[in-house]
Amino acid sequence: MRDGSRLGFVSDVILDEKSGRINTLIVPAPSKLFGLFGSEREYKINWDEIKVMGADYLLIDTDTERLTSKK
Repeated sequence: MRDGSRLGFVSDVILDEKSGRINTLIVPAPSKLFGLFGSEREYKINWDEIKVMGADYLLIDTDTERLTSKK
């Protein structure tokens, strides 16, 4: 929402085992060489950072630097 960046596609989720609810979405960060090699980094998006959900998009309100972490 802050800058309109496209982060990518959700590849995994982290669930709360007790409630069965989604806590975090995992999105692989872009690779450096034309997408040929996998990325060592990923975006971890907390469920409470999601502001709008559509059929094929999510709008989040957070700083992408905070999202990036090593696998």
